Amino acid sequence: MASPRNEGFLTQDQREKLRIAVQNAETLSLASPRSPTGGSTSALLQQYELQKEQQRAAAAAAAARGGGGGGGGGGVRHVRRSHSGKTIKVKKDGAGGKGTWGKLIDTDTDACLDRNDPNYDSDEEPYELVEAPVSTPVEDYKKSVVPIIEEYFSTGDVKLAASDLKELGYDDFHRYFVKKLVSMAMDRHDKEKEMASVLLSSLYGDVISSTQIRLGFVMLLEAVDDLAVDILDAVDVLALFIARAVVDDILPPAFLSREKASLPESSKGMQVVQIAEKSYLSAPHHAELLERRWGGSTRTTVDAVKLRITDLLKEYIKNGDTAEACRCIRELAVPFFHHEVVKRALTLGMESPTAEALIVKLLKEASEELLISSSQMMKGFSRGVDSLDDLSLDIPSAKSQFQTLVSKAVSQGWLDSSFVHVGVNGDVQDDEHEKLRRYKKEAVSMIHEYFLSDDVPELIRSLKELGSPEYNPIFIKKLITIAMDRKNREKEMASVLLSSLSMELFSTEDIVKGFIMLLESAEDTALDILDASDELGLFLARAVIDDVLAPLNLDEISGKLPPNCSGAETLNMARSLATARHAGERLLRCWGGGTGWAVEDAKDKIAKLLEEYESGGDVGEACNCIRELHMPFFNHEVVKKALVMAMEKKNERILGLLQECFGEGIITINQMTKGFSRVRDGLDDLALDIPDAREKFLSYVEHAKKSGWLLPSFGVATSA
Repeated sequence: MASPRNEGFLTQDQREKLRIAVQNAETLSLASPRSPTGGSTSALLQQYELQKEQQRAAAAAAAARGGGGGGGGGGVRHVRRSHSGKTIKVKKDGAGGKGTWGKLIDTDTDACLDRNDPNYDSDEEPYELVEAPVSTPVEDYKKSVVPIIEEYFSTGDVKLAASDLKELGYDDFHRYFVKKLVSMAMDRHDKEKEMASVLLSSLYGDVISSTQIRLGFVMLLEAVDDLAVDILDAVDVLALFIARAVVDDILPPAFLSREKASLPESSKGMQVVQIAEKSYLSAPHHAELLERRWGGSTRTTVDAVKLRITDLLKEYIKNGDTAEACRCIRELAVPFFHHEVVKRALTLGMESPTAEALIVKLLKEASEELLISSSQMMKGFSRGVDSLDDLSLDIPSAKSQFQTLVSKAVSQGWLDSSFVHVGVNGDVQDDEHEKLRRYKKEAVSMIHEYFLSDDVPELIRSLKELGSPEYNPIFIKKLITIAMDRKNREKEMASVLLSSLSMELFSTEDIVKGFIMLLESAEDTALDILDASDELGLFLARAVIDDVLAPLNLDEISGKLPPNCSGAETLNMARSLATARHAGERLLRCWGGGTGWAVEDAKDKIAKLLEEYESGGDVGEACNCIRELHMPFFNHEVVKKALVMAMEKKNERILGLLQECFGEGIITINQMTKGFSRVRDGLDDLALDIPDAREKFLSYVEHAKKSGWLLPSFGVATSA
């Protein structure tokens, strides 16, 4: 049995093994800088020898106290004394315990693993609980629509896409679908672009609300700067999508003007709006061009649409299902081509007298549901008139049947009574139709010439020579429609002309009928003139301010508009404009060439230039100053102040200025008449300061009539 002294000592063989183990440990420590180094080999050996020496000393002391190794002492206890004198138990092999060195070749369990270590093992990494991100409903929706769009581009199945979108729910998130659909299509071929437009048109109303469609395009305008990084022609393509949406009636024309006001001038979004407005929606026949822009790979050709219209009408005559026929017409998605539906329906009604009642029922239903607009209905009937001669070769009674259809349509209220149709005896009133066509052509020519010459008397003379006073409302409609698509100068000239016509040629009834026609066709006009509704409201309000219409006439117009007419909103806007504070001053300069002057400023300038002329100024310079005011609609103020100044100064030289202004076309006869009328209305007040004001005014009137710059019909009250 070995003695206690020898217990714990290693044999030579064991020492050799220990030395090799320590060398290996040192090699590992040098290779892994984050593991404990443990010092050099000699240091480790010294540490080991020190531990063993402490253990031997402790064992000897225990043996001395306990009488050797007898009794219950058993073996040597692994204990040590701390510097404080406390006894500290040491774990076997010297591992652990406060104040100890730890066991041989111990490793730091808290050390991090080095992934750059050649001996790194990922299985040794401690497990960590990673918090999974919580997705929001919007993020889930955005992820869900991508496969729906991809599948639609692959299959072209509109119904499946609509069904999948409905199943998603979240109707308030559909704006993200619109944005994603268009942005994905923008980076693909024309086929996908066309498919995207078709899908939006199909989903409009039933699946995606108009508000969500609008918000989706707003988001696209805001994101076009980012889209342009990946899609070089993003600006032009998005402009096409927006113009197509306007043509397809899923975006209102006013969308462009509203967005133009909110977008920064230098943004690409502003470029998109401007291109859509000026390049695409202002072009002649823009609707048809935009429908074919992407090759119509999913749209049918015009001939194919005509064939579908014929098929659905024949099917309707067989089953008599009006609701189904209306649904099929709506699914054609060609609102600008509904006149073809009307024309073909009328033709079928004339070919088969038994189908006439069904055709009347269908067209009436389509009109009442606003499926076919009044202008498309009128256009369809007009095309029917044009084809009557050819139809009469196959259908001898075509003209009389057409007359019957027209009479029913007018009496039931779904065709405007102003439609020029066939006569009672069954003969088409070809002369009347030709007369109207010729009148419209002449009217347009006169309006264009007036915008060039600004010669009101010449236009009035031409209208009188043309005759046909029954067409006066049509002239008003043409005048304002053409002016709405021109600059402010032409708009102002149209208002001035309307004021002159109301005084000399047109009755209030003519003007009321003209505005009713304009309001009824406002929806169609807005397809070509983006701000047509606002401009028409200004024309109406200006007519009230110019005494062309009385405020009560607006109520009369409102009562004669068809139910649910979009022009009712325009009429309400006109009422608000005409009754607003300082409405007169604002509306008088609403098209004032952008001068922005207040009326009082203009009056001061007019007074100064007249005083300067009266004191010896040059007539040419005075005319130049009046011209530079750029306020032709306010020249009646020049006339009024000139007449009053002539009375006060008793200097009729100033009348020569009026003569010169009229001769050069600076002051029109309408403005001259209005100025004389204002002086006439204020004669009683003038007589308080100028006793002979009436006599002088009468002499000025006679002079003006003889000189030709005041109408002979102008009258002056004889009583004081």
